[in-house]
Amino acid sequence: MRIRITHETVYRYSPSAAGVIQILRLTPRDHRGQYVCRWQVEVSGDQRLQQHEDAFGNITHTFTADGPLESLRVGVEGEVETQETAGVIEDSVERFPPSLFLRPTALTHADKAIVAFAQPSRDEYTTEPLLMLHDLMKRLREILVFETGPTVATTSASEAFKLRRGVCQDYTHVLIAASRSVGIPARYVSGYLRRSDGVLAQDAGHAWVEAHIPHLGWVGFDAANGISSTEAYVRVAVGLDYLGAAPVRGTRFGGGSETLDVSVYVDQAASQVQS
Repeated sequence: MRIRITHETVYRYSPSAAGVIQILRLTPRDHRGQYVCRWQVEVSGDQRLQQHEDAFGNITHTFTADGPLESLRVGVEGEVETQETAGVIEDSVERFPPSLFLRPTALTHADKAIVAFAQPSRDEYTTEPLLMLHDLMKRLREILVFETGPTVATTSASEAFKLRRGVCQDYTHVLIAASRSVGIPARYVSGYLRRSDGVLAQDAGHAWVEAHIPHLGWVGFDAANGISSTEAYVRVAVGLDYLGAAPVRGTRFGGGSETLDVSVYVDQAASQVQS
């Protein structure tokens, strides 16, 4: 499947900001089942982007913009060719052993409630981690109510689990916490999803989990939709939690309030639709 993506983030500052520093994780990489055909990142004001790789091998772009700034736009546009791999990720850049992704963070800490939630799946599928993950994902969707709306970066797994509701980021954090609590390495993935219901315009990108399964390696699990990742998913960045894979993060100097508008458009590329 050839997927076309347009993603725009616009910041507005009132009064004007004196300057900003941003780090972008908005550029996907090639791996088995995913090939980047073309991809472009643009920032308003002709800012110079410096490309690097972070500790996890994600492609990053950093820039500094001097003010006064009333607004700032970050945009990406491109096409990615994907193939079905049953959720298995191969030939990706791996800088650390899977055991690193057992490490809890403030956003993925498994409190007593999450540990208790995960225990029945562990008891039922002790020697079958793949089935254990599918069971955790299924049971989580029976408990949490999916919400639409903006992502709140500071919502932890325990907070979302207590509220019994959340966006895809919250489902991801809870599943990561539950997986790590039963000894399965799990990590946060940010990217894009071509929805099967025909909805093209979205309020944000997508998030899901990759868990490390013996003899298979890393496998994608989308708790919000209850499936393993498919050819409809474009994988961009990974981290221990949202903060390590956030599409856009930065610091503002001066100014007052800040508003944020995000628009994402994901569709099958026209060339493939016509074929």
